[in-house]
Amino acid sequence: MQTPQLSRLGALLLASLAATALAAPDTHVSNKASFATDVIYQVVTDRFVDGNTANNPSGAAFSAGCTQLKLYCGGDWQGLINKINDGYFTTLGITALWISQPVENIYAVINYSGTNSTAYHGYWARDFKKPDPRYGTLTDFQNLISAAHAKGIKVVIDFAPNHSSPASQTDASFAENGRLYDNGALLAGYSNDPSGYFHHNGGTSFANLEDGIYRNLFDLADIDHNKAAMDLYFKQAIKAWLDLGIDGIRMDAVKHMPKGWQKNFMAEIYAYKPVFTFGEWFLSPDESDPAYHDFANTSGMSLLDFQFGQRVRQVLRNGSKTMLDLDAMLDASATQYQQPIDQVTFIDNHDMDRFQVVGASGRKLEQALALTLTSRGVPAIYYGTEQYMTGNGDPNNRAKIGAFNTSNTAFKVIQALAPLRKSNPALAYGSTQERWKNSDIYIYERKFGSAVVLVAINRNLSSSASISGLLTALPNGSFTDKLGGLLNGNSISVSAGAVPTFTLAAGAVAVWEYKPASYASPLLGRVGPMLGKPGNTVTLDGRGFGSTKGTVYFGASAVTGADILSWEDSQIKVKVPAVAAGSYAVKVAQAGGAQSGSYAGFQLLSGSQVSMRFVVNNASTALGENVYLTGSAFELSNWSSSNPVGACFNQIMHSYPSWYCDVSVPANTTLQFKFIKKNGGAVTWEGGSNHSVTTPASGAGKVIVNWQP
Repeated sequence: MQTPQLSRLGALLLASLAATALAAPDTHVSNKASFATDVIYQVVTDRFVDGNTANNPSGAAFSAGCTQLKLYCGGDWQGLINKINDGYFTTLGITALWISQPVENIYAVINYSGTNSTAYHGYWARDFKKPDPRYGTLTDFQNLISAAHAKGIKVVIDFAPNHSSPASQTDASFAENGRLYDNGALLAGYSNDPSGYFHHNGGTSFANLEDGIYRNLFDLADIDHNKAAMDLYFKQAIKAWLDLGIDGIRMDAVKHMPKGWQKNFMAEIYAYKPVFTFGEWFLSPDESDPAYHDFANTSGMSLLDFQFGQRVRQVLRNGSKTMLDLDAMLDASATQYQQPIDQVTFIDNHDMDRFQVVGASGRKLEQALALTLTSRGVPAIYYGTEQYMTGNGDPNNRAKIGAFNTSNTAFKVIQALAPLRKSNPALAYGSTQERWKNSDIYIYERKFGSAVVLVAINRNLSSSASISGLLTALPNGSFTDKLGGLLNGNSISVSAGAVPTFTLAAGAVAVWEYKPASYASPLLGRVGPMLGKPGNTVTLDGRGFGSTKGTVYFGASAVTGADILSWEDSQIKVKVPAVAAGSYAVKVAQAGGAQSGSYAGFQLLSGSQVSMRFVVNNASTALGENVYLTGSAFELSNWSSSNPVGACFNQIMHSYPSWYCDVSVPANTTLQFKFIKKNGGAVTWEGGSNHSVTTPASGAGKVIVNWQP
């Protein structure tokens, strides 16, 4: 795959996309920065449709009837094109397809404990710059993008730069020894790695964050992102796929890569061709991890919302939690996430047991789908969930889809509710307020300006409930259930913000909505990306901006004129102003002067970024004390001791009393910095003069200093 070729293909795709642009920019594929109005459908490409049998692997790698679920089953990009063109996704209401990592994977068949395994899932990469021939050719991929865009469907690719493929340090003949290629040219193998492109620290025990980042995930050859060549390689690779016209990226295993490298990686993407990006950081049921929220809030990408997914499964799948617990999760996460509407919600995926349990009522799944489609966040539906597919554990949760029934209830629930995310901005951008609850009943309201969606769910499948005292922001009038009674919902009337007593049927879900015809004042619903340098393009979505250019503010700095690239009533594209790096609140002022509320937390970077490893030796600490980093740039916390970078690590790449932090910092810049020790509120600064380093113009760097007493 040559980059010039990709650029030409990308140009053709963008021209085609522009020719099919719709009037409402925040609802079309042209808005790659925001997925707030979208519904994602996650596909394991090999397990969907075999559209071209000629690209199926032969011999031991292939299972013709898909009875051996760790072998290839034939699904490919042509199969996805066929289902796009026959209208399956459009009929369902899907507006984004998340496909398996499209890069070339290994060809070896690996025997694990007597079972043959292949790279059907796409996570055992060998060359990130070439397409996987078992999914199709580069032309097939281009055709997939074109077919999707023609139907108003975005394409999200999985991308897994944490590792290459399974390898053994002592047995070069095992699998393909993790060998990594650059458009066909060998870079290194795991046991023949003269440039140190891989970590060689053994497998992670998952004991702590550091252990998971700098050791192998299982037996997967772990990339050392502090190597300039690896940084350049992955930036070149993702730009090649961006040039092909992809609309989003799902980053695999973000918990297992340095946040500093990933933030620098995202800064590169957002300066090149910004697309919505979300990462995978697995959380177990009831797990709370401050590093998870810190990543969601500061890395430059969103996350798969495991808090949401695990709690919905507890409440509606196995009943181990109640609706009160669901409300508590939604309430807590509203403040834990700086941008809760950007986290990707789901009820099952390829790493979890499927939501539907053999022998269980389908109503639980139908309720979970309705909840996900009307809650805050970007909903993602795992392939076959709409067909009630079952299966516990890998690979049983990755079986080949067996039906495309468009008349079952789960399909109809998605079909009814997915379009509301585009037509009613309360679902895309709105706040969430609990309106009525007990252990079985949850009624919540989404609100954006005067747009309102009210949702009632009764998880008790055998008992109805009398609902009295329900208040709402819906205006006076009568409101029918947007599901049309599909889940036994009822109509309601509203008078002066109150709903007369009514009966919510057993197992019922009802959805009621109101949206105004127009919005007189600007309402800013979303800003994205939330990280960038001066000159980057940022997209603002909402309602009521008007048709005449006004002003966009980053803090007190006004952006006007030619630096506002486009201005529509529901979307603005603007250049990031050349002001001091820092955290800014963004707001919109109409040409007539009316202003929106502020959207806080935009990270305005000092400039282009590189990943830099800061190491301090001889930094002995007392019990409970940790070492942090601070310095003379926004990216180094501007000399903050209350919110410095860290805590730094001290076990694997450097060992105590040495400490190290990988940080995204401005490129080609002389920085002053110091390390500090913290124990609760107590702070001990290094003595002596500030340390100084000039960062590299590109790639990755490293600086080592001694602690100054």
